[in-house]
Amino acid sequence: MTTLTHLSPAPVIDETVRLLTEHYVFPEVAAELASLLRRRFAEGSYDVDSAEELGRLVTVDLRSVNGDRHLSLKYHAASVPEERGAAALAAMRRDFDNSLGGAPRVELLDEGVAVVELAPALFPLEWAAEPLTAALSLAASARALVLDLRANLGGDPDTVAFVCSHLLDERTHLNTMFWRDGGRLEQSWSLAHVPGRRFGGTGPVYVLTSDRTFSAAEELAYDLQQLGRAVIVGERTHGGAHPREGWTVHPHLEATIPVGRSVNPVSGTNWEGTGVVPDVACPAADALDRAHALASARFSG
Repeated sequence: MTTLTHLSPAPVIDETVRLLTEHYVFPEVAAELASLLRRRFAEGSYDVDSAEELGRLVTVDLRSVNGDRHLSLKYHAASVPEERGAAALAAMRRDFDNSLGGAPRVELLDEGVAVVELAPALFPLEWAAEPLTAALSLAASARALVLDLRANLGGDPDTVAFVCSHLLDERTHLNTMFWRDGGRLEQSWSLAHVPGRRFGGTGPVYVLTSDRTFSAAEELAYDLQQLGRAVIVGERTHGGAHPREGWTVHPHLEATIPVGRSVNPVSGTNWEGTGVVPDVACPAADALDRAHALASARFSG
């Protein structure tokens, strides 16, 4: 790993190519991307003075083959730690502390419809279990539940399972993850027991989405949709289904590389590239009003 304090594109590209080759979940695509980055470097395409500009150029190239939106050479204005994944974890902790643990809003609307906003991320479960339990327990007695994921950019699959567990009555297979490392398979299931109160598997659930909803937040919407447990209201989501890890390749640049892929047990596929398609399509700004109207109509019908 390079420890340069100035920008020298060559070691950054070399390390990014090595990480792609060793870790990207699709080895054939990794080989194609490695050749592309080497060719672009040889052509002088990365001869820039700014780490931010280098990150932008390389990210465009990384996504040019298969459109994987988790692939990036991410620029950080502040110097990032060298430990694997440390840059993303430090930023995530700041967001957690500034968002009431990822549940910044719980509100009761007319007709007994509760809104729980989960944003800006589904934080690691060891952090988020307590605030999420508080928020979901508070909403458990509502007649209908609206989960607002419009500003949620992703997070921890274990936290996805934790939230789903509050909305189901029985232990349920949610997702299977295929990891490149060792060809491992890992199934995700809802929990048989949750702390606090459970909304359960019968009351109406609506999930609000936007074109910014991404990654683990998309999994939450997709899992509930495929199980027939929730109505998705809003916009088609951003379309990133591959869990990623991050490596520091320069004091201000982090290579983020998907190391696994999701397969839903109902659909046999995932939302990569396509996003989660809403059941009720509308502008994200109108999604809460639309979901509230749907719930109200259900109760008055």
